[in-house]
Amino acid sequence: MTRAELGRNAEVAVADCLFVQGFSILARNVRLGSLELDIVARKGPLVAVVEVRARRPGALVGPFASVTSTKRVRVRRAVRRLWRERLSTMAGVERLRIDVAAVTFVGGQPRIEYAEGAL
Repeated sequence: MTRAELGRNAEVAVADCLFVQGFSILARNVRLGSLELDIVARKGPLVAVVEVRARRPGALVGPFASVTSTKRVRVRRAVRRLWRERLSTMAGVERLRIDVAAVTFVGGQPRIEYAEGAL
């Protein structure tokens, strides 16, 4: 599995997990100029922006540890822009949260660890 396939498979797994938990997936791979957000999901008045990090078993750096300070700054910048350009006028949106989903694949099956409000 290539790195791109690993990332796509991880995003699909996380989107499916969110859907099962009652979220509507508003968008995936949202481009905001040079910035990108992996998943934007909504459940009632809450919009969750999810950064998905995937690693193979045995990787030197785990998925949560791969969210560097630079990545955190870029995600927050993208979320502010998403709010200004798209979400602030959306009816019923009261809360915005940035989550991180860490996905590892064991035997081809995704194992998802999820941190609400991680950023």
